[in-house]
Amino acid sequence: MLHWVRYGLLGLRNKALAVVLLLLATGAAAERVHILALGDSLTQGYGLIEQEGFVPQLRAWLAERGHEVRIVNAGVSGDTTAGGLARVEWSLTPEIQAMIVALGGNDLLRGIDPAAARANIEGILKVAEARGLEVLLIGMSAPGNYGPDYKAQFDAIYPELAEAYDALYLESFFAGLMQDGEMPADLGRYMQPDGIHPNGAGVTRIVDAVGPKVEALIARVDR
Repeated sequence: MLHWVRYGLLGLRNKALAVVLLLLATGAAAERVHILALGDSLTQGYGLIEQEGFVPQLRAWLAERGHEVRIVNAGVSGDTTAGGLARVEWSLTPEIQAMIVALGGNDLLRGIDPAAARANIEGILKVAEARGLEVLLIGMSAPGNYGPDYKAQFDAIYPELAEAYDALYLESFFAGLMQDGEMPADLGRYMQPDGIHPNGAGVTRIVDAVGPKVEALIARVDR
């Protein structure tokens, strides 16, 4: 009789332990934040080995600071704001809770009308709003060779839409490279030979600037 009681209690203890472990595992899974990084070659990691790319370095930066985050790399080399709008719906799988939007560089390379770029980015933000997703919008600054009117219209897209849709905002993907009073001419050591895409060291500096904004994005998801 005592034999059966002892094993019965042991079985109950094991079951209780299993329930506790299951609850802990479920809690850990619930705390994990799922983020989609929607962008172009800068997001995708063009010209870099995988671990040097933007998404892996950002994920590591966040993990070092105790954040349990899954970042889906939805960067497509050569993509424009129109391309991002065309694929945002099917890129947002059900578990996604927030989105980083970093598009516009290829619009500038092609001289696309700022009004069209604005409409595309606004379309992406409307999709996020409809799904209740938090957004970090990363801006892009137009060069002066298109003229002052073009530059003014393009540069205004990001801060104005971020305010209109209550998105977090970072003025430039390259904000982290313009630190300590450095000028564009000083940045060659952080760029690949094409002068457009950052190398691994450049991405590290970029992530140092983007990371705190993503922490703020995570805080919005958790609130």
